Amino acid sequence: MNPLPRAHLWNRLDTDGTDLALFDDHADRLLARGVVTAADPQPHTCGYELATAAGFATSRLTVTVEGAGWWRQVRMERGVDGWRVTTSEQGSGLTTDLPGIEEPDRLYDALDVDLEATPLTNTLPIRRLGLLDAAPGTEHTITVAWMRVPSLQVMPAEQTYTAIAPGVVRYSFGRFTADLIVDADGFVTHYPGYARRTDGRH
Repeated sequence: MNPLPRAHLWNRLDTDGTDLALFDDHADRLLARGVVTAADPQPHTCGYELATAAGFATSRLTVTVEGAGWWRQVRMERGVDGWRVTTSEQGSGLTTDLPGIEEPDRLYDALDVDLEATPLTNTLPIRRLGLLDAAPGTEHTITVAWMRVPSLQVMPAEQTYTAIAPGVVRYSFGRFTADLIVDADGFVTHYPGYARRTDGRH
């Protein structure tokens, strides 16, 4: 395993917890590994490994969550025929929602993943859609593979990203809307009500 040259650390605002992402975003690709800790709905960790193809479209994602007496893992890989999703788990007492998705074909249109535990994955559509340099009002509605945490349930979700001003991108999902403050590389520094970056590189 090669060391990754950059890191961002977020403090969670919705619960006690942190998110440390190590990454390399050379050229037009991103490779990242991260560890999330969170107190709710019960204390757990969430480790993730993410890689994109050229243009920041996700190519693979592996997520493992673990709490007292249980763990779950979901692996996702996107190929020319769509997404392949595999799951494994041990223990019980977390949730009745099954990890993964029964019909991966429902994710066919998704080029991005949205891992609920980290603002890192918001960077993918922001960079892929060119929103850092877009005129205010530029809007894109996309289908993403949304992964809930800690259940690791996966489902297609329609999300909208809108350029508002330099360093501000509006994220909308259903009735939820948040104006994300991002740095010059498209990484979130403040996600209102959810996370704030604390690594001093704002």
